[in-house]
Amino acid sequence: MNRNRRNAGFTLMEMMIVLTIIAILATIAVPMYQSVVLRTKEAVLKENLHAMRTVIDQFTADRKTAPQTLEELVSAGYLRELPEDPITEENTTWVVEMGSTALVPGQLDTGIVNVYNGTPGTSTEGTPYSEW
Repeated sequence: MNRNRRNAGFTLMEMMIVLTIIAILATIAVPMYQSVVLRTKEAVLKENLHAMRTVIDQFTADRKTAPQTLEELVSAGYLRELPEDPITEENTTWVVEMGSTALVPGQLDTGIVNVYNGTPGTSTEGTPYSEW
C-alpha cells in the first residue's frame, strides 16, 4: 500500500516538461492576441471616422451650414456623444479640417469638412493614423 502512494504523484521532471510546454504556448499566443486586439481597435477607429464624416455631411446638408465644432454635432442631436478614439481611449484626439468652400448647394457658412485621427503612430497597414 505504501509503495502505490509513492508512485501516484508527478516527478519534478514531468512538472518541468509540462511548465515548459505551457510557457512555449503562451509565448506564441500572447503576441497573436495583442495583434488581434490592435486590429480590432483599428477597425473601430475606421468606423468611428466614417460615422463622424457621414454626420458632418448630414449636418451640413440639413442646416445649410457646416458645424463649427464636433461638440455641435452632439448638441444638435446628430451624435449621442463624441466617439472615443479606441487607440488612445479618449475623445479629445480628433483633428478637424476646416473648409473654405461649400459642400452642398446653397450652403451659407463654412466650417468642419473632415475629421482625422490625432493619434501618433503607424497602423498595422503601415500608414500613419493621422492620414485615415
